[in-house]
Amino acid sequence: MMELKLIGKVKSDQGFAIAIEDDYKEALTAMDGFSHLMVVWWANQVDQPDLRETKVLDKPYLPGPERMGVFATRSPIRPNPICISVIDVKHIDYERGIIETWYIDAEEGTPVLDIKPYYPCSDVVREPALPEWCAGLPVCIEDSADFDWSVFFNF
Repeated sequence: MMELKLIGKVKSDQGFAIAIEDDYKEALTAMDGFSHLMVVWWANQVDQPDLRETKVLDKPYLPGPERMGVFATRSPIRPNPICISVIDVKHIDYERGIIETWYIDAEEGTPVLDIKPYYPCSDVVREPALPEWCAGLPVCIEDSADFDWSVFFNF
């Protein structure tokens, strides 16, 4: 049987942060020096039995195909609503178990399942290939903040 453990929650009421559960604060040991982290979270706001059965979405991206399989999207609507965000570390308060960041694309109270350090040697692909309809997307996370996402997402 598979059992997931909640290790923290997203806080977004006063800036963005990950609040680590007391039992997992020690797991932050030696995070110093990592500028970015990968946060694995559960999209609890769309965790509904009928949505978990969804296999194809109608045009989630404006420049994309009319229909796309959920595995071809970054949608939280999927068989297991697991999402991954790369965050820029602003500050880590080890005593309180708080990782402050400039932004995370998750809602207040979103359950956090895991945190991993971002390693360019395994997390960056030098020349990734994307479908033609993805032309014009930012090439890095730093450029994403200034991108007009309303021309891309169809929701």
